[in-house]
Amino acid sequence: MPRVAVTGGSGKLGRAVVRELLDHGWDVVNLDRDPPAEPLCPFVRVDLTDYGQTVGALTAVDDRYDRVDAVAHLAAIPAPGLVPNTAVFGNNITSTHHVFSAARLAGIRNLVWASSETVLGLPFDTPPPYLPVDEEYPARPESNYSLAKHLEEQAAAQFCRWDPEMKMVGLRFSNVMEVSDYARFPSFDADPKLRRWNLWSYIDARDGAQAVRKGLEYRTPGMEVFVIASPDTVMSTPSAELAAAEFPDVEVRTELGRHDTLMSIAKARRLLGYAPTHSWRDHVQGLSRLPADTSG
Repeated sequence: MPRVAVTGGSGKLGRAVVRELLDHGWDVVNLDRDPPAEPLCPFVRVDLTDYGQTVGALTAVDDRYDRVDAVAHLAAIPAPGLVPNTAVFGNNITSTHHVFSAARLAGIRNLVWASSETVLGLPFDTPPPYLPVDEEYPARPESNYSLAKHLEEQAAAQFCRWDPEMKMVGLRFSNVMEVSDYARFPSFDADPKLRRWNLWSYIDARDGAQAVRKGLEYRTPGMEVFVIASPDTVMSTPSAELAAAEFPDVEVRTELGRHDTLMSIAKARRLLGYAPTHSWRDHVQGLSRLPADTSG
């Protein structure tokens, strides 16, 4: 049974990832500063800004495990503005470099990590080059948080150049949500500008966890990045109307279904087999589930 170390396994996305991987036959260990609310697998308290601790956690821990086969690196300060700029940048870039370096030292060649939708240009004060946005245009970091995520992607490409057998998958997650978050979604309809900053996008944590598993199962060596979002938006307003009202001069490159995401997941569908199944509309009374977008 392959063993995967999930960094940040006690967090919102991490909890869903741990459960998803356990349900699909992985031997999971949770590496985090904080213990999980619900212990589902072995937990080791680790400060990833300490390289020695990171190396130790990715090699062996007495009476817990004697090897690690893969890493899902999710641990980070999760958004800009939570701490001062240099603190978020320093924590995230340092911990990610430590994980990448320790994995290489340990001979681990299967690594998935949480990049971010923010590298696409959020909060889109400068409009995107086209809609739906995708992985094809150069990164446009607009915060220290996003800058760190962009540099992590650049570092991963070099780690894979140093070791051509290495596989590193960066998942540009949209705003991660749990079922408990969905009650407030209908309020977004009052002012579309409230969620304009990320093109009215989100990702259910359970679908995010599926993307992590699919990333670990992906076999092609090298570095790839994927946008990971829900197939639908957080809005009741049709996506084409939102785009026309808020980004009137931006080219729309695909025909949009009623609530289709404006963050393309076509690449993740095609290469990873990503198939999201959860929508906020399933959890809000009075809304019926619409057919899932198939184009991305």
